[in-house]
Amino acid sequence: MLAAMAGFLAVALAIRAIRVGALDSTGVLEQYSGTALYGSMCYVGLLAVWPRLRPLPTGVIALTWCWAMELFQLTGVPAELSDRSLLSRLVLGIQFDLIDVLWYPVGIAPLIALHHALRCRTPASNPTSS
Repeated sequence: MLAAMAGFLAVALAIRAIRVGALDSTGVLEQYSGTALYGSMCYVGLLAVWPRLRPLPTGVIALTWCWAMELFQLTGVPAELSDRSLLSRLVLGIQFDLIDVLWYPVGIAPLIALHHALRCRTPASNPTSS
């Protein structure tokens, strides 16, 4: 799961670096792909902490976290922290954007489906079989 998180982060940073040559960018592709990939990172991050979590609860928790972070931006605290740190800007964002609320599920929903498919493929352990 940690490798998946690193992979999603690498893709998000690569999109920013290739498109504009800087991590601190405000283009539409960079913003929305970053938002979706942030949701993906939250999903696999939860699985890294709780590997037995089922797909739908994992998705709900990840989406709730993402939306909470987006709403936190309404306080102005993330904007203030972002002025001091690029890392804070990348993790917390700067300002609330209603469109971001719609992009988080784009990064989470495919992982719910993949996680469910993988769970269905893996045979459940049966203590009565030998």
